[in-house]
Order: sequence, then C-alpha cells, then structure tokens
Amino acid sequence: MNTRPRQKVLIVDDEPDIRELLEITLGRMKLETFNARNVGEAQSLLKRETFDLCLTDMQLPDGTGLELVQHIQQRHPRVQVAMITAYDSLENAISVLKAGAFDFLTKPVDLTRLRELVTSALLVPARGVGIDRRLLGDSLPMRNLRKHITKLAGSHATVYISGESGSGKELVARLIHDQSPRANQPFIAINCAAIPSELLESEFFGHRKGSFSGAIEDKPGLFQTAHGGTLLLDEVADLPLSMQVKLLRAIQEKSVRCVGGQQEVAVDVRILCATHKDLGTEVAAGRFRHDLYYRLNVIELRVPPLRERRDDIEMLASHILKRLAADTGQPAARLHPLALDALKSYRFPGNVRELENMLERAHTLCENKQIEAGDLRLAEGNCGAEGGVPDLTRIDNLEAYLENIERQLLLQALEETRWNRTAAAQRLNLSFRSMRYRLKKFGLD
Repeated sequence: MNTRPRQKVLIVDDEPDIRELLEITLGRMKLETFNARNVGEAQSLLKRETFDLCLTDMQLPDGTGLELVQHIQQRHPRVQVAMITAYDSLENAISVLKAGAFDFLTKPVDLTRLRELVTSALLVPARGVGIDRRLLGDSLPMRNLRKHITKLAGSHATVYISGESGSGKELVARLIHDQSPRANQPFIAINCAAIPSELLESEFFGHRKGSFSGAIEDKPGLFQTAHGGTLLLDEVADLPLSMQVKLLRAIQEKSVRCVGGQQEVAVDVRILCATHKDLGTEVAAGRFRHDLYYRLNVIELRVPPLRERRDDIEMLASHILKRLAADTGQPAARLHPLALDALKSYRFPGNVRELENMLERAHTLCENKQIEAGDLRLAEGNCGAEGGVPDLTRIDNLEAYLENIERQLLLQALEETRWNRTAAAQRLNLSFRSMRYRLKKFGLD
C-alpha cells in the first residue's frame, strides 16, 4: 500500500471559527491541516513540519500576514502562500502578491473559490524545480518547446502562445514567467472567455466606489495587481471588439484608467496571450482587431497537441497514475499493454487534459488495479492515428456513441471556460436552460 503522506496545509488565523471552517473544508479535500493563531506559532510550526501550502490572515495579533509571507519566502521558499483578508484594497493585493504570495481571498470566504485556489496552489511546483520536471516529455517537439521557453524568458517581448485546448498553454506561460527576471513579481492569468462582457473593463482596469450600481468600494484591476510581473490573457480571441480597443490602448500607453477614475495610472506588465483559436483567421473574419493582433503577436510560441508527441504518452500516463495514487493513498493502477497501445493510437482532441480526466476515471473504476483498454472509454471517432469517419462496424449503439461525443464536447467547453457554465453555454451556442439540462443528464452539475 502507498504510504505517502497527505499534503500539508498551515492555517494561520486568530479567529477560531475561520480556522474551523478552513480545517473542515480542506479535510474534505483529503489534506492534512495544522493551525496557528499568530505569526510566532506559525513560525514554530514551519520549523517542525514541512508544509505544501500556508493560508494566512492579513491581520494577526503579533504581526501581519505580509510579514509571514516574507518570512516564508526567505526561509521556506518551497511553500506556497495565499492570503485571506477582510481588507480588499489595491495596496494589500499588490503587496502580498509582490511579496511572493500565490493568490489572495477576501472575507467572507467563498468556499468554491477557496477550493479552486488550494487546488491550483498545490499543483504549482516550487520555482526551484527544473523546467524539464514541470513540462514533461522527451519527444523532439517538447525538447524544442523547452528550449524556446528558456530563450523567451529572458526577453520582454509579448508572446502569443497558440495551441489546442488542454495542451498546456497556461503552464507554458507560467514557465516563461518563472524563468524570467520578473519571477519574484505577480503572475496573473485572466480567462477572457469566462468574464461577462459588461464586467470586462472593471476586471481589467478596476473601478472606483460608486462608479456603477454594485460598486460599493474601490477595486483594483488585474493590470494593477500584476504591476511589475506578468499578465496572461487566456482565450484572448473571445474579447469583444469594444474591449479590444481599450486593451490596445493600455498596452500602447502602458497605463490604465479605472472605471469612474479621472487619472491614468502607469502599469509595468509583460503581456503573454493564449488562445485555442487561430488569431490570423479571427482577424480575416473581422472578429479580432488587426492592430491588436500585431501588438500581441510579436513572437508566436506553438504548444504541440498530444497527437504530435505520441512518444510522450507513456511517460505522461505513468506520471498521472503515480499522482493519482499519491492523492488517494492507494497503489498506482497499471496500464495493460493493449490499453497503452490504445492511448498511443487515440487522437486526443482534448490533449493532456483529456488524458488526465480519462486516467482518473479509469483509475477509479478499473478492477484489480489494472487499466484495460475498455476502461479508457475512448471515443470511437477519435481512434486511429488518422481519425476520419468512424468505422460503422465498430459502433454497437449509436445513441450511446453520440452521447459520449456530446459529453466530451460539454467537458471541453467547461474546461476551456474554467467551469463557468454561462460562458460554456455561449461557447456551444446553447441556452442556459438547455445547458443545465445537459449537465444534469451527464452528471456534470
């Protein structure tokens, strides 16, 4: 049996109710938690235990969370830190991120957002971990990709990261940042497809209290929060034309004006952008501004799809199964040779993300810890190296076959929009009611 210990999280807060809430929530995520009421207790625990993540309040009886972040960065650099604070101000957001915090939350704590933050923080390796251990694969396309990332990291140029959904574009962007001179400054990723169009300007540039209905206090924009660091515009092709004009101006002028504000604020950010769409095609169709395209596409870096690096599938599968075993505390499932052959001949429209989801399902449902080809539930239309029209002789049940395709498309849309159901429905041109019905039908709600 796998005896690898659970990942450890240090909770630092002087309010017992908050500590209990976080402890229960993280316990349900199968994480081991330790509590501290102040900076001194936290520092003592950090000397005795090896933690993966620290969640700390901003205001503590004997100091501040910011001081604790700085202490951890100096003494325990492999520990990710996130701030939980009741003071949602521009100064706090920028200070904790610049000090090295992974992210921050505001009170009252949104548990869904908390779980997302914790999951993301625990997936990010320490900066000291080499690029070859974070971007797995020994194929020629991956060796070339790592070489280009290292070169681009030293540049200040805007990089357009192209590639299919699930291929690892955000990981590539983070690696560029972590290898760059801006590594100690914030890395902020914006999913442009997941933000309602009427909120985009406020999210990008911030707003002043009272500038519109619901603006009950000043809020910094993501450009200001990323000041000194790197800003990733993920799914940038989905920005409406009206917002593209404002984004172009911010990039050109290197300054922003918040909604309701009167003055320009200078910002120093390196822009990286990513999309699964072809920006050149979007420009030709009139859906993307040609001047913004040339601002963003200074250097293009293409992330290869998984089907172009089939030699990496065995290594990736082994890594994923070991990680799943560590998460569950159970022995890793084995891939039957025929299952591995099936994976190598599959086209993977969802790329590495699809491989992860597929193996997680198979790891859970397989018998005797051995994954057979049938446990993978591969979509027939994507089997075979060349794909094409599915072989009708291999389809036993048309309804089940079509439902499998529909479920895969729903999952892809949800993952592209980070499980924002409204944005995913728009991506698939479905009404929200129709989307909700399908999510319930396939158990994805």
